[in-house]
Amino acid sequence: MSQPLILRNRAFAQVWAAQIFSQVATRMFQVGTVWWVVSSVAEANRGKATGPFMMLATLPAVLLIPVVARTLSRYASRTVMRTAELAAATVALVLLAWSVAGDLPLLAPYPAVLLLAAAQCFFDPCLTKSVPEIVDREDIQHATSFEMSTQSIAGLTGAVAGPFLIHLGGPGALVGVCAGSYLLSALLLHLASFRPVPAPAPAAAPAQPAPAGSGGTATLTAPAPARRTLRAVLADLPFIRAVLVCFAAANLFATAGAVIYPLYVKSLFGDSPVTLVLFQSAIGIGMIIGSFSGPRIPGKPATLGALCLTGIAAGLTVPGLVTSRAVIPVALLLVGWCAGVLGVKFVTLFQHTVPATDKPVFFAAMQALMTVTFPIASISFGFLGDVLEPRTLCLIQGIGLVPAAIALLALRGREPSPAS
Repeated sequence: MSQPLILRNRAFAQVWAAQIFSQVATRMFQVGTVWWVVSSVAEANRGKATGPFMMLATLPAVLLIPVVARTLSRYASRTVMRTAELAAATVALVLLAWSVAGDLPLLAPYPAVLLLAAAQCFFDPCLTKSVPEIVDREDIQHATSFEMSTQSIAGLTGAVAGPFLIHLGGPGALVGVCAGSYLLSALLLHLASFRPVPAPAPAAAPAQPAPAGSGGTATLTAPAPARRTLRAVLADLPFIRAVLVCFAAANLFATAGAVIYPLYVKSLFGDSPVTLVLFQSAIGIGMIIGSFSGPRIPGKPATLGALCLTGIAAGLTVPGLVTSRAVIPVALLLVGWCAGVLGVKFVTLFQHTVPATDKPVFFAAMQALMTVTFPIASISFGFLGDVLEPRTLCLIQGIGLVPAAIALLALRGREPSPAS
């Protein structure tokens, strides 16, 4: 039996570890700060305080898509990711210095999360785009499984560490650990080796007579094709375009948990972060299991994706129906598993279907289209959290996924076969 990918491919192992440090730091900062905010403001204002914070954490991926696409096309993957990590580390170090000099104001994390999200919106699609630069084609699905599992590991670790760092050491401890994590990620990326993916060979133009005295004929080679616009790329991928729209609609409800669960736990279970960590851990562990088991789950992505969205919808409604610390984590484990399988199946399909020259603009677009509803979800559920019970929000969240599952199932007849 062959060794796991991270043992036989040193470059991939280094990039994988860098991804862990980067995404752990970002998730840790977001979850830890939200817990700090809900612990510091009056109960009547918790939703209004956390909603805008999470909105700022999602805006850059939507607003910067043209800049991200151009950057991914023009610069080496390692350069883009390493620069993003150094920028994020700088933001965290500024907050650390501020907290050492005096008490960190409650408003300070708001512009900081915007800057950290801007760095992450370059890092994440560049990471996906770089997979063929560090693994062989036959390893792409396994690399995607590792990549998706890392997002789960980051979510789990960040969700556990963030609230506890706030609880034990305050915001200074949180931003200090985040800064160190970003710097370690930048170092690992600096040490990793990337190989360029060869562009398709341009067609040769007809041979032309050579200038007099040259003794032969000259062959003119057509220039390399220009980078295509996002509109042109998605026009050639109608099934994938429709899938991205379904996922964007689903994420309007699925991602609202970042706002709902801190409010839910604070309202029903009190001041300790243990229950919030338990809920977040259940989702994270489920996603890790789903990411690694995804390649072994049979079924075409559209049909399997609709089933997974239905499973996520069912699991998300459970906290609205019961308030048991024993039952809710089991339901959220199912939510995470379905999300992990869903991610592996569709990102692998995208890797095999999208032409190499279109991947920079496509993966930037994928991130933007799948997060375009995040700001709306954060603001909407944040403000609803101050007028509706958290259990009602959970029911709205779960039921809202059902139309997206139905729409994805309707696409199954249009699904292309991946290139061999």
